[in-house]
Amino acid sequence: MRGLSVAEHVLQSFGVTNPEEIDIEAIAWALGAKVRYDALESCEARIIGFKDRAIITVKDDGDPRRRRFSIAHELGHWQHHRGRSSICRASEIGTPGQAGASIERQADNYAADLLMPAYLFRPLSAQFPKPTFEAIDALATTFSTSRLATALRFIDLSPWPCVIVCHGPNGRRWFRRNRAVPDHWFPKNDLDPESAAMDILFGGIERAVPTIIGADAWFDRWNADRFELREECVKAFGNDVLALLTLTDARMLE
Repeated sequence: MRGLSVAEHVLQSFGVTNPEEIDIEAIAWALGAKVRYDALESCEARIIGFKDRAIITVKDDGDPRRRRFSIAHELGHWQHHRGRSSICRASEIGTPGQAGASIERQADNYAADLLMPAYLFRPLSAQFPKPTFEAIDALATTFSTSRLATALRFIDLSPWPCVIVCHGPNGRRWFRRNRAVPDHWFPKNDLDPESAAMDILFGGIERAVPTIIGADAWFDRWNADRFELREECVKAFGNDVLALLTLTDARMLE
């Protein structure tokens, strides 16, 4: 069991014992940052600070859960990158494989720890018998976070061997696997016609029921055709599709 992160120490110092107590604007104020909302044109959020005080400006339209993550992301910059200017585009907040910069990943990790602390997220996620988007959506409601942010947190903290893959019309955009999945299980660039993700991406449906599918539909590994895995797919933001893959065959973990 890892120790508490910087963000989790902050929450415990405020006595946070359940997700409803994570008031992100109040936490920002206590950390020296005032939050305001405005019509930003070229970015999702920004932070401007001097000495021990800062102003976080967040785009005033869009999903409230997305705005919460943007505030927490800027607090990550305030915690770890004080003294640098920070103007964050939508593609740089909470989207794997887009920003790439280590400082943005660090700010995202801080935001995840602040909004979905492991000491609360793990026991609540353990109440669900298996990884599903139904479980992820329920946790997203509990923590007031987006499906994507919650799915990434779920993957990182789940004891199940899971992979989440994002595809767009032009192929795989990014993926994340947790530590239980060996590195040699690397997702293909292109969707397999047998995958339900194809129906969502090009067929106009919002989600598909979980199904068992051959591992070779998702992975290039030479012996992938010997195994099966559990697949569940949902429509994501824009034209993307998210696939939650659970490795149900213990031999795949060898």
